[in-house]
Amino acid sequence: MLSPQQLALIKATVPVLEAGGEALTTHFYKIMLGEYPEVRPLFNQAHQASGDQPRALANSVLMYAKHIEELHKLGPLVGQIVHKHVSLQILPEHYPIVGSCLLRAIREVVGPEIATDELIDAWAAAYQQLANLLIGAEEEVYAANERAEGGWRGAREFTLVRKDVESEEITSFYLEPSDGGALLDFVPGQYIGLRLTLDGEELRRNYSLSAPANGRQFRISVKRENDGKVSRHLHENFQVGQRIELFPPAGDFTLTPSDKPLVLISAGVGITPMLPMLESAKDSGRPIHFIHCARHAGVQAFDEHVKAVAEAHPQVSYRVCYSEPREGDAADAMGFLTREQLDAWLPAERDADVYFLGPKPFMANVKRFLRELEVPEQQCRFEFFGPAAKLEA
Repeated sequence: MLSPQQLALIKATVPVLEAGGEALTTHFYKIMLGEYPEVRPLFNQAHQASGDQPRALANSVLMYAKHIEELHKLGPLVGQIVHKHVSLQILPEHYPIVGSCLLRAIREVVGPEIATDELIDAWAAAYQQLANLLIGAEEEVYAANERAEGGWRGAREFTLVRKDVESEEITSFYLEPSDGGALLDFVPGQYIGLRLTLDGEELRRNYSLSAPANGRQFRISVKRENDGKVSRHLHENFQVGQRIELFPPAGDFTLTPSDKPLVLISAGVGITPMLPMLESAKDSGRPIHFIHCARHAGVQAFDEHVKAVAEAHPQVSYRVCYSEPREGDAADAMGFLTREQLDAWLPAERDADVYFLGPKPFMANVKRFLRELEVPEQQCRFEFFGPAAKLEA
């Protein structure tokens, strides 16, 4: 429990974090990743280079300081962090490393006039409070995964049994437990973490599960990124019969039971978690509006599959928008998705459950459009493939 004086000190640092939080977290990562190689596999270096990871951490630290006396106001942030940590297997022994580097970064960036011993002690107590909260929540998830039928804790070896090219950029990988054992179910919308070693370097990544749970295998569908070390390896070198380690499913961007109309809006590889959501809901009788955006037909994955679902289920509507159509491409709309187009494709009754995922600019626009079209904000859900960020159109 933090003392009243410590709470006051934490809250007094909010203006400092608002003004220079990103500089602080950038320095924090420089210290930690430079001096503690054992934690490097837990971080995607591309997100470090882009600044996405420091920005995400800066926002999290700021939100924590702002709501230090009312942690319930952090809303879904804690759950999102817990699931990301679980998917990458963040463990209790990692927290002291993070804490010591964070306190050191505060001293070195903020300076001795502000970062007094009293302030550092307050932040040490605040960090330990947060660490205890996260460690406890993460252990609950780890234990539940271990207890579940077909579940496990830590890494489990899987074998690639099938590899399908879905488009010019996306390939699907079907993975089965190498031990031949059962496989736990997951909730549509969740993702898995994988671990592999390339050129002597351990790497961990998250990928959405793109097919419904069946108790036998997982499917991930990966976009090849030119600068993506892991995605390029999977596309170019990972072949049927080879093995890889997976962590149990995680994630809270999940389909919740409802009888309201369901709207699934995606762009690019953002379609992947929408597919098990569609499969789960298609026989429920609720109206489903599936809207997908891609540059052109060559990079669009799963078009025939979604078409087949829509043809077999009259309550499912399917709309496609191409932003850079090639000659001969056919779609329901051309150009970037507009507010007017989304208005026409949404159900007339705006009391709907909406899930959307894609590149950040796309999601920022969709979020704004949905607000302007008076879809209840609490029924609009989205997720980031990488670190969380502010969605600004």
